[in-house]
Amino acid sequence: MIGYGYWGPNLVRNCFEAKGAQMAAVSDLRDDRLALVSSRYPTVRTTRDFKDLTEDPAIDAIAIATPVSNHYDLALRALQAGKHVLVEKPLASDTDQAQHLIEVALKGNLVLMVDHTFVYTGAVRKIRELVESGGLGEIYYYDSVRVNLGLFQHDVNVLWDLAVHDLSIMDYVLPFRPCAVSATGLSHVPGGTENIAYLTLFFEGSQIAHIHANWLAPVKLRRTLIGASRKMIVYDDLEQSEKIKVYDKGITLNNHQNPEKLYQMLVGYRTGDMLAPQIDGTEALRREIDHFLHCIERAAEPETGGSAGLRVVEILQAASQSMAQRGRPVELRLTSLQTTA
Repeated sequence: MIGYGYWGPNLVRNCFEAKGAQMAAVSDLRDDRLALVSSRYPTVRTTRDFKDLTEDPAIDAIAIATPVSNHYDLALRALQAGKHVLVEKPLASDTDQAQHLIEVALKGNLVLMVDHTFVYTGAVRKIRELVESGGLGEIYYYDSVRVNLGLFQHDVNVLWDLAVHDLSIMDYVLPFRPCAVSATGLSHVPGGTENIAYLTLFFEGSQIAHIHANWLAPVKLRRTLIGASRKMIVYDDLEQSEKIKVYDKGITLNNHQNPEKLYQMLVGYRTGDMLAPQIDGTEALRREIDHFLHCIERAAEPETGGSAGLRVVEILQAASQSMAQRGRPVELRLTSLQTTA
């Protein structure tokens, strides 16, 4: 493990407890963080130099949980050293970096996986199951709110910090890809990145997606709506017992046969039952680490491999470009790329 800050301890714990693997070493620049590792995991070696990990022939895989600005350099060093790599989200700072990591991993027959944690939650996997079943009908929209007070990041804006979760969820559960994005946002801290942003994604069909991310909200919200022609989903990650609710609600359209009265089309409202499906309670990171190990052992492609990471990075990069131009739509070029690692 490279990085034992905010997210690193969660990854280390799950790697340490995973079957079929041994947690060998942790690298961090801060002695106080390494002291925590030693106190909790006496058998795990610690070092301030990440090269002690990349150059160790006994280490097969490296997980990276550092600021986004370091992801590319550290992942590249690890891949070039012949290590399988798990990178905290997002994969890299831009699409060129993400594509290069994919190419290096492919060339070395190595597993490159992105820590899109929410993809491995029981709730999100249930949503994908509901979408794939066809029971929802035609998807109309994806609408998400992810806001709270803090934590301000110094190297990325709020979309790269918070919206990345929603983009990874959307990429996993929806069967189609966006073709363009528009984003607006502002910074209220002198010299800081945007702390509030609104991201709209456009598709080739009649779908639309919208994500609101905010570091300056007085309450914490983690809520997603998926509207479709037959049923609709409300996903609230802060709910303890009923994270997903499926509503048998919608509209019916009835127009008069008289062409002169087409404007009198009537919109009828359909209200049925609400279902809260049972969700697998397995910890997301436990499922994710197990999947990472499985992909290494079987030389398989991860569900959140390089291509998924690239698609998310492309959207974030385009969103930042759009925000700099007050919401001008930016076309996406790489979202249909099928190359994965």
